[in-house]
Amino acid sequence: MEKKLDIGKTVTLAQAAKIILATPMNRYNLGGEPGVGKSSLMALIALRTGYQSSMIDVPNLDLGDAAMPVTDHDSRTTHYYPNARFKIHLDKPVVICLDEFSKGADPVKNMLHPMLEVNNPRLGDVPIHPESIVFLTGNLASDRVGDNLKAHTQNRIIPLHVSKPTAEEWLIWAAENDIAPVVMAWVARTPQVLASYLDGDQDQNPYIYLPKKVQGAFCSPRSLERVSYLVKARNVINDDDALIAAMAGAVGEAGARDLQAFIEYQDQLPLWDSILKSPTTAVVPTDAGACAVLLYGAVMRMERSAMTPFFTYLKRFPEEWQHVFCTTMAKSPTKKNIAFTHKEFATWCLDNEDLL
Repeated sequence: MEKKLDIGKTVTLAQAAKIILATPMNRYNLGGEPGVGKSSLMALIALRTGYQSSMIDVPNLDLGDAAMPVTDHDSRTTHYYPNARFKIHLDKPVVICLDEFSKGADPVKNMLHPMLEVNNPRLGDVPIHPESIVFLTGNLASDRVGDNLKAHTQNRIIPLHVSKPTAEEWLIWAAENDIAPVVMAWVARTPQVLASYLDGDQDQNPYIYLPKKVQGAFCSPRSLERVSYLVKARNVINDDDALIAAMAGAVGEAGARDLQAFIEYQDQLPLWDSILKSPTTAVVPTDAGACAVLLYGAVMRMERSAMTPFFTYLKRFPEEWQHVFCTTMAKSPTKKNIAFTHKEFATWCLDNEDLL
């Protein structure tokens, strides 16, 4: 049977990184909805390569911010001196993210065009180290936030449409990046907060970015990270009205009101130490929201020494919640080694391998 090509298919951030690292001589333009993490790819690529990195905020550049002509009085000529922010003067490989390139001024974009060449890339007349990696970011035209690329630019780059992560994908990342458990629990129980307007039938979704509506704040991977900082500082803020106002500024009013309900669950949960010391008698929450908050928090706090008492406690939960904890642990890059070396957990995985 002939395989049908899926023209216009999106890629995840991980897939985009793999493509860029495999073909560093190409110039890729990562397009996606606001806040999906396009710019964050620079740190990942720099980590994988060991190169220095440079984030260039293209819309904020004027021509003089890229390079300046300097007079050579001996030869009576001028030469370009590149701005230090590009780090190309160090003559070492560098990962350069031309962030929001498609929102830059046309003269600035023209100035940066030589960086997009496959052969002998340069800035002005200064060559870029041949092992350097240069990529661009921007929003989709359908996002309606002022992105524009002319034909001579488009012909120099390869566009990659970066998909918005699903709730399940985001939760794996969140467990590795110190996101507040209550925020993780809320996303797990309200996965529509990470739906995309491109999915269709989302016009009434009160949480997400909708280009056709005027919005001040909405849920995205970026704003969920921001609201996590607020949630973790709630005891310092110590003012529910102020906290809700700040959260609404991060994820919108609908998101803030819903998230506040989950925060109330967290304050009703048993202490972590009481679970580990008395796993057979510690209180087991019955409310779904409270169960979600507790179990996502347990994944983040889990250490090898805690697995046995916590697994004893976990068995007192309904089976569906045991699945939530175990599948999240199994998919966590840093926690799965702890999990799979625990005998009872490994047995559970064998019995439920169809869920992993």
